[in-house]
Amino acid sequence: MSLKKYDNLPEFMKNNEVKEYYDILNKRRGQLALKRALDFIGGLIGTIVLSPIMIILAIVIKCESKGPALFKQVRVTQYGREFKIFKFRTMVVNAEKLGTQVTSKDDPRVTKVGKFLRKYRLDELPQIINILFGDLSFVGTRPEVPRYVNEYTDEMIATLLLPAGVTSEASIEFKDEEKILDNSNNIDNDYIYKVLPLKMQYNLHYIKLFTVLYDIKIIFRTVGAVLGLEENNSQQSDS
Repeated sequence: MSLKKYDNLPEFMKNNEVKEYYDILNKRRGQLALKRALDFIGGLIGTIVLSPIMIILAIVIKCESKGPALFKQVRVTQYGREFKIFKFRTMVVNAEKLGTQVTSKDDPRVTKVGKFLRKYRLDELPQIINILFGDLSFVGTRPEVPRYVNEYTDEMIATLLLPAGVTSEASIEFKDEEKILDNSNNIDNDYIYKVLPLKMQYNLHYIKLFTVLYDIKIIFRTVGAVLGLEENNSQQSDS
């Protein structure tokens, strides 16, 4: 994981707000190199160890509903580069054509198996392949679709200095995001103008505190959140 020279950043990333965060990361190039090394090693080991489990889950998904077991969607990662993220399909085929790109609580498009996978974040297991390829890191801002990235403020763009991640502080605090948007009359609008800014506060805070040890702490917190041992403050954003 390398940090480009500031002059080599994409033009849309060159602003005073991004520069502030760039200077912070520029002093931690060693930590960034170690982060990528651990991502690659962890991704390689994870792919090997999780393959049997992923094969079983793929079969279960195929048996329950028509369509591919894997869901691929274009997301945005470091420096604004687009890539295809891999997830287990948790919704009916062509779900994006039937509604918004954000999922609400009790969304009728989500399958029965999909609800179980989402609850324990098992739908994200295939992202271990994205980590191995360098599209994702274990920890980092969750990758958004281009449509939402186009709504980023100048400061939010700073999150694109690092590869997107499978988990983050925002993922923990907003693990019940679907419930927050449940009563929304315009899910896309409320996500962009209410939820996204709150999540970005955590993502930008992460850049300021970034170290490999901090990443490890977030990973343990994520495990606790999945097991129901981690409290979150996401409900505060509903007021």
